[in-house]
Amino acid sequence: MIKSLRARLLVGVILTTVTGIAVAGLSISALFRAHVTELVNAELIGHLGELESLLTRTADGHVALTQRLSDPRFAQPGAGYYWQVSGRDGVVLQSASLEPQQHLPSPAPGADRELVRSVAAGPTGEPMIAYGRPWETEASGYVLQIGADQRIVDDVLMHFNQALILSLGTLAFALIGAGALQAWFGLRPMRRLRDALSDIRAGRAETLPGDFPSEVRPLVDDLNALIDANTQMVRRARTQAGNLAHGLKTPLAVLTDEARRLLARGDTEGAGVLTHQTGRMQRQIDFQLARARAAANAGLPGVITPVEPAFASIAAAMRRLYADRALTITHSAESGLVAAVDPNDLDEMVANLVDNACKWARSAVTIKAARYSPTKQLVIMIVDDGPGIPPDALSRAFAPGERLDEAKPGSGLGLAIVRDLAALHGGSIELSNGSDGGLQATLCLPAA
Repeated sequence: MIKSLRARLLVGVILTTVTGIAVAGLSISALFRAHVTELVNAELIGHLGELESLLTRTADGHVALTQRLSDPRFAQPGAGYYWQVSGRDGVVLQSASLEPQQHLPSPAPGADRELVRSVAAGPTGEPMIAYGRPWETEASGYVLQIGADQRIVDDVLMHFNQALILSLGTLAFALIGAGALQAWFGLRPMRRLRDALSDIRAGRAETLPGDFPSEVRPLVDDLNALIDANTQMVRRARTQAGNLAHGLKTPLAVLTDEARRLLARGDTEGAGVLTHQTGRMQRQIDFQLARARAAANAGLPGVITPVEPAFASIAAAMRRLYADRALTITHSAESGLVAAVDPNDLDEMVANLVDNACKWARSAVTIKAARYSPTKQLVIMIVDDGPGIPPDALSRAFAPGERLDEAKPGSGLGLAIVRDLAALHGGSIELSNGSDGGLQATLCLPAA
């Protein structure tokens, strides 16, 4: 099945053009053949009349011509034109184009009574068109015959068909070219629409332009309305998420303050339980808000983030955060590399992975990014020189709240957030132990 509109239009143009030209060519050739045949028939009947007018009977009772026929081809052997006068005893006279041993075939039945046309093998063995009719004299019994080789008609038709094929072939190519040009010109608005949509996805525009043909304008208006509705929905989702966070912030602050009051009164058990539960609530709220924000932004047109500036900002923040450990944090990315991800989501994912690497690194953390052409994705790798993770614990590292070392600070939600954010954007995250030790996090995200 042809899925391209351009290909469908071109196939339609080619099929209709070839079919129309072929039918026209066959019809014209048939009409021309009939016309040439009629002309040859009329010419032969005219020569037959001329032959009859030139015949005369001699004094000794024989038949003779008073002069040659006007067409010189009757006097040229091999010219393909013949005449013959036959009597009851055989051939009486014949044209100079016939050899002495050559004769026209016997007159067609009825030629001794009226004009009769026939097609039979001629003196050379080739098909011949012949006319015969009686010559009325005092002593009747003579039949006049005029003939011409069929190849005369065939040669004329062959040359005509050659010229016809050349002309119609040129016309067919011109029509197909015109059809291709028409398809290209007619589909230009669709190409413009595709480019305009690409600009929106790349963040270079917010809506589609309105200067489209009237046939495409309703589609453009509907797409603009859909884009606007989607944008408004995302804004409402963000507002609702913010309202939810704000609404829960105050109760959590009250509960935390109450835990401090209990601790101040010496109720360490109650204060510990309350502090632990409020901490879990805060982590879950942060986790779900991050998921909600990412779900709203995932696939939103125009959401892009340059990778190198994001790396520089995160690396600078981590150097300040872990200044007491004097870690070497380096970063690099291909020039012009852009992720089709919301800036906040990219910062959230990379910062969590770099923060996790800094917690375990002995002296260095490396951040690298490159484009992976086959899947049109960018690959971000965060590598540390720490002890790595036991192979049996790699699959558990992404579980929400899972902490492989309770001595390290954190909520245990960082890797779970990265996994969910990456999945919402059509990406993935993978952990592996490096060959030289340490942990390598490979984050795949769609490239803009």
